[in-house]
Amino acid sequence: MLLNYIWIFFFAAGFLLALVRLVVWGEVGVMSDMTNAAMDAATNAFEISLGLTGVLALWMGVMTIGERGGAVGALARWLSPGLRRLFPSVPEGHPVMGQMFMNIAANMLGLDNAATPLGLKAMEGLQELNKRKDTASDDMIMFLVLNTSGLTLIPVSVIVYRAQMGAAQPTDVFIPILLATFASTLAGIVVTAWRQHINLADRRLGLMLGGACAAVGLLVWAFSRMDRETMNLVSSASAGITLMTIIVAFIGAGARKRINVYEAFVDGAKDGFSTAVRIIPYLVAILVAVAVFRASGAMELLMQGIEKGITALGGDTQWVGALPTALMKPLSGSGARGLMVDAMQTYGPDSLAGRLSCIFQGSTDTTFYILAVYFGSVGIKRTRHAVACGLAADVAGLTAAVAVAYMFFG
Repeated sequence: MLLNYIWIFFFAAGFLLALVRLVVWGEVGVMSDMTNAAMDAATNAFEISLGLTGVLALWMGVMTIGERGGAVGALARWLSPGLRRLFPSVPEGHPVMGQMFMNIAANMLGLDNAATPLGLKAMEGLQELNKRKDTASDDMIMFLVLNTSGLTLIPVSVIVYRAQMGAAQPTDVFIPILLATFASTLAGIVVTAWRQHINLADRRLGLMLGGACAAVGLLVWAFSRMDRETMNLVSSASAGITLMTIIVAFIGAGARKRINVYEAFVDGAKDGFSTAVRIIPYLVAILVAVAVFRASGAMELLMQGIEKGITALGGDTQWVGALPTALMKPLSGSGARGLMVDAMQTYGPDSLAGRLSCIFQGSTDTTFYILAVYFGSVGIKRTRHAVACGLAADVAGLTAAVAVAYMFFG
């Protein structure tokens, strides 16, 4: 329901502002700009879906091999004791537990192309367990929040963009991003668990979350001892090694169990194609709304108002130049990426605003895009508290991003 109101707001606010610009200031081209932006966004949504088709086919085929070969089931049994506390309705040892872990692991390693199809496969599994097929279950919402919070251990793409923009130390945002994205994920888990009455004091859940905190701390310590070249090498190499290891391991498990791995792959790939087609209308809906809001000038007006408010309160406005990236990130990943590059071009890659835009980019994920695609792929219409919990994680991550930016670079 909240997503419905937000969608209406984008169009209503954009149209009203454009009407004022047309009537008061005589900007006759504003309505045409909004119409063109909407058309371009619709085309872009289709192209994104089309581009996902091959990747979805690949990874859903690989996941089908893993399921029939027993690799996903074994992974699920190993993870069940801890993750079942966050997903109490998932039966012990159910394959969807392994699918969710694969998606989360891909996100953590910055493997976006792999994470989306793995996540869509996990959503299909959760939908099979869902008793109300048009309404998001608690487990679906928890899984979505884990995705929208955007936990990323290796922000390869951000580091690459900083290097291209001439940053003196492209990797200097690595630890700040890790701290901000971990804050986002932890907040998302806590808020969603509170909303769903999950006992966070449970011993196994406490051990799992405590272990995650310890692992992040250890990773921060390890990377902080590397020089720039070593950090870049380890970050990029680990992603590729992990990806191929998963594929080969799943194929090996299938061959060991004497299944027809080629046939299993083709069967899964067919599902990937149909999933890509199903998400098109949902993707068109959200991207068109965002495009209209931006083309009307509403986004720019909102930023200017925030900057004036901070100035009036006597606050530091150095970080406001990075704010467009923060506001855009929950709406559009490509839009936020463009605004991040724009901030580095305008203020310099080593300025506070330039660095903070990179931390914003890595601290959370595209909440509305993920909600539209993941829920749309299984026909969910009633999202319940998914949007509110996802945005709560975003706010925590973006707030933490500002704090760590001033801590490291202020």
